[in-house]
Amino acid sequence: MDPNRLNGKNILITGAGRGMGAANAEAFAAQGGNVCLGDLDLDAAQEVADRINSAGGGKAVAVRMDVTKREDNANAVAATVDAFGSINVGLFNAGLNKPRFFMDIDEDNWDMIMNVNTKAMWLGMQETARQMIKQGPMEDHPYKLINVGSIASRKPLVDVTVYCTSKYGCLALTHCGAIGLAEHKITVNGYAPGVVVTPLWEQLDKDLVDIGFKEREGQAYDDIVRDALQIKRVSYPDDITGTASFLASDDSDYMTGQMIHIDGGWCIQ
Repeated sequence: MDPNRLNGKNILITGAGRGMGAANAEAFAAQGGNVCLGDLDLDAAQEVADRINSAGGGKAVAVRMDVTKREDNANAVAATVDAFGSINVGLFNAGLNKPRFFMDIDEDNWDMIMNVNTKAMWLGMQETARQMIKQGPMEDHPYKLINVGSIASRKPLVDVTVYCTSKYGCLALTHCGAIGLAEHKITVNGYAPGVVVTPLWEQLDKDLVDIGFKEREGQAYDDIVRDALQIKRVSYPDDITGTASFLASDDSDYMTGQMIHIDGGWCIQ
C-alpha cells in the first residue's frame, strides 16, 4: 500500500462506523488521505477515527449523521471542510437490507430501504457536489464521487426485490451524476460488491432464515459460493479497499460513469 497515494485528499465516507465504510476509512488514511467518518452511530465512527489517528498517516474526524436527512449530509460536508480545509472525494457507502418476498413487501419496508440506499446517496452526492462547485475546479485533477452499488443492480433476486430496486437506483445516479456534474470537473464512479462478510451480510444471513428462504444460517453463503461464484469464497472488506482506493486516487482521473464489479465472477452468468 502506497502511503502517499491519497496525499492531499480530503474524503467524506458515509456509513463509516463499521464494515466496508470503516475498512475504507482506515485504508484511505493509511495512504495519506484525511477522512471524515459519518455514521448514525457516532461512538462506532469515533472508535474508527481514534484508531486512524493513533496509526499515523492521514487524519480522521467523526460526525453523527442520518444519511436520509439533507441537513445531516450538509453538516457532514461542512465538518469535512472545517477539519481539513476542503473536500475532494465523497464515498457514499451507507446502506441496509431487509429481505421480503415480493408479495410481502409493504410501504415501511420499501421506504426504509429506498431512503437509506438511494435517497441518501442522492442527497450525499448533491451536498458534496455543491461544496465542490463552491470551491471551484482543482487545477490538475477532478473531484470524485464514489457510489457503493451491488451485484443486485445486475442480478434480480427474488428475496430482496426492494434492495435490487434501490441498487438499480444507485447505478442510475452514477450514470446521470457523471453526465450532470461533468461540467464542474466532478467524476462519478462506483463499485458493486457481491457477498462481503460485514455486519449487513451477517444480519441478512439470519433474516433469510427467518423468512423461510434458507434453512440454516450460513446456507446463503454456501449456496452462492457453490452455485454463483467463479472465485470459490466469499469476500471481505479488505478485498474491496483496493478498488475504492483506486477510485479515490488520481489513477482514476479519466474514468466517469463506471460501476466496477468486485463479485468473484457472480455477474458473468
